[in-house]
Order: sequence, then structure tokens, then C-alpha cells
Amino acid sequence: MEMPVEQHDLAVAWNWEYDREFVSLIQAAAAARSLPAYLIDRHNLTETLERLRNGSLSFNLYLDRASDEDERFLPLAQHFQRKGSTVTRVLNPYELMRRAADKATMHLEFLTRGIHVPYTIIISPFNHKREVELSLSELAHLGRPFIIKPANTTGGGVGVVVGAESLKDVIETRQHHKNDKYLLQEKIVPVILSNRRAWFRVFFAFGDIVLCWWDDQTHIYDVLTADEEKRFNLHTLREVAAAIHDVCGLDFFSTEIVCVSSGMLVVVDYVNEICDMRLKSRHVDGVPDQIVELIVNRIADMAAISRISPISPQGGR
Repeated sequence: MEMPVEQHDLAVAWNWEYDREFVSLIQAAAAARSLPAYLIDRHNLTETLERLRNGSLSFNLYLDRASDEDERFLPLAQHFQRKGSTVTRVLNPYELMRRAADKATMHLEFLTRGIHVPYTIIISPFNHKREVELSLSELAHLGRPFIIKPANTTGGGVGVVVGAESLKDVIETRQHHKNDKYLLQEKIVPVILSNRRAWFRVFFAFGDIVLCWWDDQTHIYDVLTADEEKRFNLHTLREVAAAIHDVCGLDFFSTEIVCVSSGMLVVVDYVNEICDMRLKSRHVDGVPDQIVELIVNRIADMAAISRISPISPQGGR
């Protein structure tokens, strides 16, 4: 006798305490469409994986908010990588997230695509080569201060030095993550537009592109209005975000883009593959509520569509 299969239109794996509000909103939006969401956390992770493997559980749409930083969720992410897994579509598949998280890889890909990035020197991991091969002319080209960042982190500025001044800073910093490549980057200075630093956080969310002012010093968000987009000729932010999507293939990510004095748009934080979705109404440095709500509704809409007609597999790289 065949085991009955419990089918869910939407599943969300999460492990960050500050994701609770976002996940609750997704659950409510799905319920409003008569789509009960299946939530996966550390408490039911083992049971869920076992049921997926034995075929008694299946999902149409799966959103991964955990495997990037919690290795306990990796077997779940890897399960969905295999052909014939019991899911129709993974939003941000693990392999794509892992690739997008590598700043060194994205830097080279962006250069190939003609996406403007800061002048950057990529240095090998300390455990691969202890000596830093860096000429004085290269160091001078970076200017002072310059930025040092590990190629692979979970975001949030982890391991980043924004005020580096010397080769000594490079030598000391690269020993913090000895198996990681490091990027040395020139510091990008934004132009001032209507008393604001022209620093933007741009969300790509399942085909929608949403523009925000984002102050790199205070980390405060504000919605970039349609009037401001037109007045400051910032429609090209959308073109840059679309080009980044073509490179990374993710359904949902954010990026930081700076407008400099020449009018050029420079991408300074390439791909944030797990977006911080804390609400501005509850956290001073959170994302404007209307943007979170838009993203939540897009996820629920995709789940509703998947019930009627299964979504084709991810088309990115």
C-alpha cells in the first residue's frame, strides 16, 4: 500500500529570530489565499527531511532562509538540489546562493558584464599563500582609506574593515578568515542629491525591482519615490539590478548601488542573497513596511499560481 503524500503549496525554512515577523506575514498572506504554509525550523527539521526523503511530504514552492548560515539545514537544501526531489521550485536554490555569496566571483562576473564596480584587488586566502603579493602602485591606486572585505560571509558587514590605511591592515585582517579570499576596494563616495547621500539599496523580488534610499552611515531606509526616480534620472538603477539578476540567477536578493559625482552607478555590495526583512515599523533600521508587504504578497501569489499550474524550474544559472 502506497504511503499518502501530504502536499503543501508553500514551505519556508527559517532560523533567525528576527525573521519571525517576516515568516508570520508570509504565513498570513498564504492563508488569505487558502494556502496553509508549512514552516520549517530547527524543531521539525529532522522530521521534515525524513518525510521528504520517504516521499510522504512534498512542496510546490520552497523558500530557503536558513541554509546560508546554519549547517543543520544543508541536508534539506541539498535534497532539493537532486533531480526528482519532492518540490516544484526552490526560491533561491542553495547552489546559486553559494555562488552569489562569493564576492570575488561576482566581482569578476560583473566586470565581464560591464557592471561598474569599485577598483578591487583580490588576494588569495592566508592558508593558501601567507605572503601578500601587493605592489606599492596597486596599494596607491586603492587610495586611502580603502576597504577590506572577505569574499565569503553571511553579510551584515561581518569581517569588513572600512577604514584601512596600510599593508599592515591587510596582513592582519586576512588572518581573521584564513581560508577565505579577500577583496581590497577603493572607497566609493556618493554624490549628494537633495541633501541625501546617493546610496541605494535595490531589491530584486521575483521579477519586481524596488528602489530604496539607504544611508550607509546610519543604515536607515526610505522608499525612493517615482518622482525622485524621474527627477534624479535614476531609472538606470533598475537596469543594473536586472543585469545583476542575469548574472546571479536568484529570484530574490538585494544589492547596494552608489551614484558618484560623474553620474556613474557603482555597485558596492554585490549580492545579498538573504535579505534582512525586519520591518521599519518595529526596527529603526528595518525595511519600509510596504516593501516587505509587496515581497510577502509576491511569494504568496507564486504559491497560488503553483497550485493551479506548477511553476517551471528556476531559469537562472
